[in-house]
Amino acid sequence: MNEVIQQLFKRKSVRIFTEQEIEEDIVQEILMSASQAPSAGNQQLYTILRITDHSLLHQLSESCDHQPFIEQGKLVLIFCADCKKWYDAFTYANCKPRKPGTGDLLLAIDDACIAAQNAVVAAQSYDIGSCYIGDIMENIEIQRELLHLPDYVFPACMLVFGYPAVSQINRKKPKRVDLKYLVHENMYQELKEEDLYNMLKKNCKEENYDAWIQAFCKRKYNSEFSMEMTRSVNEYLKQFK
Repeated sequence: MNEVIQQLFKRKSVRIFTEQEIEEDIVQEILMSASQAPSAGNQQLYTILRITDHSLLHQLSESCDHQPFIEQGKLVLIFCADCKKWYDAFTYANCKPRKPGTGDLLLAIDDACIAAQNAVVAAQSYDIGSCYIGDIMENIEIQRELLHLPDYVFPACMLVFGYPAVSQINRKKPKRVDLKYLVHENMYQELKEEDLYNMLKKNCKEENYDAWIQAFCKRKYNSEFSMEMTRSVNEYLKQFK
């Protein structure tokens, strides 16, 4: 296993950071690494917001499901799927472009998330921890106002970076499911009830499986934040119809 793959296996979400700042030259390397990510037609259909304003960080920590650790991060980046800049460029050049649609949005989200993962891998190479914040997709009205997001710009994900505290270094990484459940050859194969049980049971530890999965469903899938995320995304999608 080479060093890059070792880093991928080692990486886990970090939510408690030391007071150590991230040197600016390393920040620039992380940002440059993000910009080197694969991109559809080399369009780089994303814009990265680097959040440095402490008041804004506090507001984001509240609007993103009340997570105080966000404002304690040493580097906070929001990767926006950006369908606006190319649309504007085409308009200025009299190309008579159509309005951006949902296909354009999904392609831009791909670009944004690939770039974000490049940033995560670059940070990990310096032993800098990171945590994805999907909650940036919630509370559309608040996020758009806070970040001055125009039409056709969607906050795909947020990343919080920092050097991990000892407790985070020592914390075990959650187990991933076996590859046989993730990798299907040639065509999709529907997982049966027994397959899904065998795939997930390692995560329920000593608890009863039925009790564990019901609690997990309530905490994640049927949660208020999940329903709010769906509402917000539906509001964003109205721009692209």
